[in-house]
Amino acid sequence: MYVNYETEGKTLTVHLYGELDHHYASLLRVEVDARIKREKPKELLLELTNMVFMDSSGLGFIMGRLRKMQKNEGTMMLVNPNRAVERMINMAGIDKFIKIIRKESVTK
Repeated sequence: MYVNYETEGKTLTVHLYGELDHHYASLLRVEVDARIKREKPKELLLELTNMVFMDSSGLGFIMGRLRKMQKNEGTMMLVNPNRAVERMINMAGIDKFIKIIRKESVTK
């Protein structure tokens, strides 16, 4: 798992690369929460173009960041998940709570 952060105005974009599983979810949770606390974004984008796998720990990571952003009166969106990742998101019903957007990737 590799992560890159980009801040533009009040938007924090987290570019995720590789696999988001139980090995990385807790580490990523700490990193992203620290960024949210420090930068206080109004919008969090999880850029998933280069994520190839996600398990239930990844789903938990997503839902936890959604709750954190809602608590801070912010929003969160998922950007460009591949089919396998989007299928996991849809099966878990997360697509009913978080907007999924398709746009040209700004992969960093």
